[in-house]
Amino acid sequence: MPSPHAYVTLVTNADYAMGATALVRSLRLTKTTADIVILHTGGVELLALQALRDLDCRLVAVDHLPLSDAFNERHARKTLHAAAPFTKGRKPEFHSPLDNFCKLRLWELTEYESCVFLDADTVVLRNIDRLFAYPEFSAAPNVYETLADFHRMNSGVFVARPSADTFRRMLERLDQLDMFWKRTDQTFLETFFPDWHGLPIYFNMLQYVWFTMPDLWDWKSISVLHYQYEKPWEPNHPKAAKLRPLIDLWHAFYAGHDVPDIAAMANPEEAA
Repeated sequence: MPSPHAYVTLVTNADYAMGATALVRSLRLTKTTADIVILHTGGVELLALQALRDLDCRLVAVDHLPLSDAFNERHARKTLHAAAPFTKGRKPEFHSPLDNFCKLRLWELTEYESCVFLDADTVVLRNIDRLFAYPEFSAAPNVYETLADFHRMNSGVFVARPSADTFRRMLERLDQLDMFWKRTDQTFLETFFPDWHGLPIYFNMLQYVWFTMPDLWDWKSISVLHYQYEKPWEPNHPKAAKLRPLIDLWHAFYAGHDVPDIAAMANPEEAA
């Protein structure tokens, strides 16, 4: 019988196919009964998706949104990074801001009652199926440097209810004259859902918290680990020394090796 719920991620290139493979393996270990849906764009070769097929995911091909040329020019990588540079961490070369808006295709998956979106650079550490009962739009704050970050939302994990009407209204709001979404889908969703429901940060724990706010890090509580900025599979990772336990954990998921007991792992102060 088809599930009324789905975990959804977005794959736009071979690198994110690697990320999604680790994510899906982590989800399978939680014994979830929900579907796992991979939205993938034309930038992904079929061979790169094979591991996801083998993991019994539902693959859904999606196009970029029907946006104006002017909108696309404003949000192209070079233009966006010049207007709103990333100063806290390094975005990988394969990152393309326009791809981010394809997340909104989730609202077209109307065969599901509710969906939990997870960025392809996340892994799930314990069962989070209860999130399907949370209201739209639920997301965690963008906390990774200071407590002042609590007022901003991070769109790497969110709960949504697919709806053709919502998707239509999103397109109408998204591409208005001279509109510039500084952090692409994240800024848009925060604006579209101004009364978004705040999830605990443990449903979207950003990796920089490991070294910027170690007092907030508690392996026994973290449900979703999000590798924002630098990715754990990058060979020239500039923060690899600082993030080594987190990188090693990702590789265990990706390779399908035995994953350590998360609750028994050392917190930052203990691992130092």
